[in-house]
Amino acid sequence: MGLTKSEIFTEEQNRLSTLLKAMAHPARIAILQRILASNTCICGDLVEELGLAQPTISQHLKELKLAGIIQGTVEGVSICYCINPVTWKLLKDQLGVFFESYKGEVTCC
Repeated sequence: MGLTKSEIFTEEQNRLSTLLKAMAHPARIAILQRILASNTCICGDLVEELGLAQPTISQHLKELKLAGIIQGTVEGVSICYCINPVTWKLLKDQLGVFFESYKGEVTCC
Protein backbone atom coordinates (compact mmCIF):
# COMPACT_ATOMS: atom_id res chain seq x y z
CA MET A 1 0.00 0.00 0.00
CA GLY A 2 1.38 3.42 -0.93
CA LEU A 3 1.90 6.37 1.33
CA THR A 4 -0.78 9.02 1.62
CA LYS A 5 0.37 12.21 -0.04
CA SER A 6 -1.26 14.46 2.55
CA GLU A 7 0.64 17.48 1.29
CA ILE A 8 -1.39 17.52 -1.92
CA PHE A 9 -4.63 17.96 0.03
CA THR A 10 -5.90 21.07 1.78
CA GLU A 11 -5.45 21.56 5.50
CA GLU A 12 -9.22 21.24 5.88
CA GLN A 13 -9.29 17.92 4.00
CA ASN A 14 -6.45 16.52 6.10
CA ARG A 15 -8.02 17.71 9.38
CA LEU A 16 -11.43 16.26 8.54
CA SER A 17 -9.81 12.98 7.51
CA THR A 18 -7.94 12.77 10.82
CA LEU A 19 -11.10 13.43 12.81
CA LEU A 20 -13.14 10.88 10.87
CA LYS A 21 -10.40 8.25 11.19
CA ALA A 22 -10.43 8.76 14.96
CA MET A 23 -14.19 8.21 15.02
CA ALA A 24 -14.17 5.24 12.61
CA HIS A 25 -14.64 2.45 15.12
CA PRO A 26 -17.93 1.24 16.61
CA ALA A 27 -16.55 1.40 20.18
CA ARG A 28 -15.56 5.04 19.68
CA ILE A 29 -18.98 5.87 18.28
CA ALA A 30 -20.52 4.18 21.34
CA ILE A 31 -18.25 6.16 23.65
CA LEU A 32 -19.18 9.43 21.94
CA GLN A 33 -22.87 8.56 22.06
CA ARG A 34 -22.60 7.85 25.78
CA ILE A 35 -20.79 11.14 26.43
CA LEU A 36 -23.35 13.04 24.35
CA ALA A 37 -26.30 11.35 26.07
CA SER A 38 -25.00 12.18 29.51
CA ASN A 39 -24.24 15.79 28.54
CA THR A 40 -21.56 15.77 31.21
CA CYS A 41 -18.15 14.31 31.91
CA ILE A 42 -17.83 10.53 31.96
CA CYS A 43 -15.38 8.77 34.24
CA GLY A 44 -15.16 5.04 34.95
CA ASP A 45 -18.67 3.93 34.05
CA LEU A 46 -17.86 3.31 30.37
CA VAL A 47 -16.42 -0.14 31.10
CA GLU A 48 -19.64 -1.34 32.72
CA GLU A 49 -21.91 0.29 30.15
CA LEU A 50 -20.08 -0.84 27.00
CA GLY A 51 -18.91 -4.24 28.17
CA LEU A 52 -15.34 -3.72 27.00
CA ALA A 53 -12.16 -4.19 29.02
CA GLN A 54 -10.66 -1.17 30.76
CA PRO A 55 -7.49 -1.18 28.60
CA THR A 56 -9.66 -1.26 25.45
CA ILE A 57 -11.76 1.67 26.63
CA SER A 58 -8.60 3.56 27.61
CA GLN A 59 -7.08 3.05 24.16
CA HIS A 60 -10.22 4.31 22.41
CA LEU A 61 -10.42 7.32 24.75
CA LYS A 62 -6.76 8.06 24.01
CA GLU A 63 -7.37 8.07 20.26
CA LEU A 64 -10.40 10.34 20.59
CA LYS A 65 -8.46 12.68 22.85
CA LEU A 66 -5.40 12.76 20.55
CA ALA A 67 -7.67 13.80 17.68
CA GLY A 68 -9.13 16.54 19.88
CA ILE A 69 -12.69 15.20 19.73
CA ILE A 70 -12.87 14.80 23.49
CA GLN A 71 -11.05 16.44 26.35
CA GLY A 72 -10.25 15.12 29.80
CA THR A 73 -9.77 16.56 33.26
CA VAL A 74 -8.22 14.83 36.24
CA GLU A 75 -10.60 14.44 39.18
CA GLY A 76 -8.93 12.65 42.04
CA VAL A 77 -7.66 9.32 40.79
CA SER A 78 -9.76 9.28 37.61
CA ILE A 79 -9.97 11.25 34.39
CA CYS A 80 -13.34 12.58 33.32
CA TYR A 81 -14.02 13.00 29.60
CA CYS A 82 -16.36 15.30 27.73
CA ILE A 83 -16.85 16.53 24.16
CA ASN A 84 -14.43 19.21 23.00
CA PRO A 85 -16.94 21.85 21.85
CA VAL A 86 -14.53 23.55 19.43
CA THR A 87 -13.71 20.35 17.56
CA TRP A 88 -17.33 19.16 17.67
CA LYS A 89 -18.49 22.42 16.04
CA LEU A 90 -15.75 22.11 13.41
CA LEU A 91 -16.90 18.55 12.61
CA LYS A 92 -20.54 19.60 12.48
CA ASP A 93 -19.83 22.57 10.22
CA GLN A 94 -17.47 20.79 7.83
CA LEU A 95 -19.62 17.68 7.52
CA GLY A 96 -22.71 19.85 7.05
CA VAL A 97 -21.07 21.69 4.15
CA PHE A 98 -19.79 18.41 2.72
CA PHE A 99 -23.21 16.70 2.79
CA GLU A 100 -25.08 19.78 1.63
CA SER A 101 -22.82 20.03 -1.44
CA TYR A 102 -24.75 17.14 -3.00
CA LYS A 103 -27.06 18.74 -5.54
CA GLY A 104 -29.68 16.00 -5.75
CA GLU A 105 -30.45 13.24 -8.17
CA VAL A 106 -27.94 12.58 -10.92
CA THR A 107 -28.84 10.89 -14.20
CA CYS A 108 -25.33 9.84 -15.22
CA CYS A 109 -25.21 6.53 -13.28
